[in-house]
Amino acid sequence: MFWSLFCQGKMSSEPVNVNDFKELARLALPKMYYDFYAGGAEDEHTLRENIQAFYRITIRPRVLVDVSKIDMSTTILGHRISTPMLVAPTAAHKLAFHEGELATARAAAAANTIMVLSYSSTCSIEEVASSCNAVRFFQLYIFRRRDISALLVQRAEKFGYKAIILTVDTPRLGRREADIKNKMIAPPVKNLEGLISINVNTDQGSKLETYANEMLDASLCWEDIGWLRSITTLPILIKGVLTHEDATKAVEAGVDGIIVSNHGARQLDFAPATVSVIEEVVHAVRGKIPVLLDGGVRRGTDVFKALALGAQAVLIGRPVLFGLAAKGEEGVRKVLEMLKNELETSMALSGCPCIKDITRSHVRTHYDKLQSML
Repeated sequence: MFWSLFCQGKMSSEPVNVNDFKELARLALPKMYYDFYAGGAEDEHTLRENIQAFYRITIRPRVLVDVSKIDMSTTILGHRISTPMLVAPTAAHKLAFHEGELATARAAAAANTIMVLSYSSTCSIEEVASSCNAVRFFQLYIFRRRDISALLVQRAEKFGYKAIILTVDTPRLGRREADIKNKMIAPPVKNLEGLISINVNTDQGSKLETYANEMLDASLCWEDIGWLRSITTLPILIKGVLTHEDATKAVEAGVDGIIVSNHGARQLDFAPATVSVIEEVVHAVRGKIPVLLDGGVRRGTDVFKALALGAQAVLIGRPVLFGLAAKGEEGVRKVLEMLKNELETSMALSGCPCIKDITRSHVRTHYDKLQSML
């Protein structure tokens, strides 16, 4: 009897979905680091909405479809991946686990998917490139000193990264009040060693905020896409689009893809949840370029809903970090595996044998419900 109860207690402590990893990460990390990963801007309205907006979308399953075989593979910019889920660019993985981005890269490679390496990684472009054989993209910010951004692009291209993800929603850093209260110190950015001083002088608030506001180029505008295009042959996706107006401009600027993102709700509070605007962006681009989504994805059903609304794939951010903090490389592998298994179940129970079978008719949004009442 005792042994049975002990085994039940032991089993119950093992995560059964990606949300369980959040609590394990909270227990594993110093409060400053957990708050850095988990927190959002100001009142964190958008942080909550990124998740809750998925709850307001229901799935319309089809029955009597042969789903004995489920194919979740898809192609992103010509690269075949096992599931329509990429690892999002997130900063400072060594705060979560001593191997940092190297462990995350290996887990992404094992899952046969793409990792987007953050410019503010705690392992260098070169180290991550040599960690394993896989397709990787590189996330870029534009610095006041353009030569630094140009050098990062050149290094990424030289070491085999297949696309540049330009983050465009950060002319200055959002007010992340947990970081301000904790006086969060910017962790060392390995990619900037020897290029720029990372020391900032401030006695108030977040040193991370001060560093970012001093270094990033707030004058960045649409014309600068041409400058970036002139220094690389890699495809360019812009990350941070939330409106049809900007989606239209992105197509006109000649980018190769869009990531609908509110920066994990860490920039402008009360910006819309990403899944609530994905259709707006998809309609604006009219199939000319791929549209991806990040923000709030915690279940396989969330992935299914995003795909039904027109996203080609989603990016997974915080769950990867929580898995890394809780169980290292194995934790990241488990997070990606859980989401993959949940997506497979969602597809089978919705009558969708492959990704192309997931259509707009498989979901019903809050807007659809209002329309039906008119």
